[in-house]
Amino acid sequence: MEENENVVTLVDEEGQEQDFEIIMTMELGEQEYAILLPMDAEEDDEAYIFRMEATEGDEVVLIAVEDDEEFDQVAAAYEAMMDEMDGEEH
Repeated sequence: MEENENVVTLVDEEGQEQDFEIIMTMELGEQEYAILLPMDAEEDDEAYIFRMEATEGDEVVLIAVEDDEEFDQVAAAYEAMMDEMDGEEH
């Protein structure tokens, strides 16, 4: 099976694994964020936003954005980027 570096497996609170596709990474301020979509997502499913943080071993961990203000800022920036990309396609 071919390994896809745009796919990550996350484990929820109940220990269930779910595969997500990293559809975009973006910088906002001094933070970097990953926008993830479940691999089995329907067209109208919402994406998940995670903050990317480097560990001492140069690995990147994804931290769920739980602060409403931070989430809203990232979501607005993501939506603006998507609108801009949609505008370029027409």
